[in-house]
Amino acid sequence: MALANPFSDARKIGAIGLPFPSTDIRVVDPEEPTREVELGEVGELLISGPQVFQGYWNRPEDTAATLLEGGWLRTGDLVVQDEDGFVTVVDRKKELIITGGFNVSPSEVERVVNGVPGVAESAVVGIPRGGGAEVVTVAVILEPGATFDEAAAREAAREYLAEYKRPSTYLVWEELPKSLIGKVLRRRVRDTLLADRKAVRAVEDEE
Repeated sequence: MALANPFSDARKIGAIGLPFPSTDIRVVDPEEPTREVELGEVGELLISGPQVFQGYWNRPEDTAATLLEGGWLRTGDLVVQDEDGFVTVVDRKKELIITGGFNVSPSEVERVVNGVPGVAESAVVGIPRGGGAEVVTVAVILEPGATFDEAAAREAAREYLAEYKRPSTYLVWEELPKSLIGKVLRRRVRDTLLADRKAVRAVEDEE
């Protein structure tokens, strides 16, 4: 535990809150963790405090990648901090999609897709297409009785997202894999899509 919302009128809905006593935080450039970003700018959350572990057992390389000089822990969470010090999680660094040399936040794309009539929720992932680039792909869950209007989804993407952030593929699923606390497991969505693609290729090869 490192941050929490106050149990008072000062709490901010949607934020993970303020650091606990004896806990220090920094929001830094994910590619250059020695540089702190400005308030309101997205960066990676670093934590320093008595609850931070000392390293992985017999895994020095993982320890070096996670713990920086001075005992700062790289959380892998991409966050923004406001002028009152409250921190809000934007995404996980590992889940960023790389396309056209740019980083795409899955959460940003999901907010647009979820606003399309008939869409209950969605999961946005990147599927490799070669050359280190990924295709922005969406798995959509519909509200009961609804049908998916892909044209409306693409129109919303054109209106609210830069071209490189727009999904190339929309898929309608019956349900999304989730954790015990209800968080969508994007990694499992991605793994399922990759496995399906391999199966399709295997059939094509046999034909």
